[in-house]
Amino acid sequence: MRPFSYNTAAELFPAAIRKKKRAGFAYRRFGTAAEAVRFAIEELPADSLNGAYLQVEEARFDQSGIRSLYESDAFPLPRRKRPAASSDDKADAA
Repeated sequence: MRPFSYNTAAELFPAAIRKKKRAGFAYRRFGTAAEAVRFAIEELPADSLNGAYLQVEEARFDQSGIRSLYESDAFPLPRRKRPAASSDDKADAA
């Protein structure tokens, strides 16, 4: 298996079957796989990411594969910072 290149062009496809008839995301081509992965994780609503797939050369990645690429130490772009849990959230968890 070849190592994954985040610099390769990539295509992001929506889920094949959409129950909602609202304007959602459509097919989109990216100059690099890194840009496509970041867009999928940071910009797509969760319901749009579910069922979507990323095509990079001959490889396809589903939602969990896209998330793994994003969380990889090799991911070359800065990630959006997640908001820190407030003290109220911590108290609710206890």
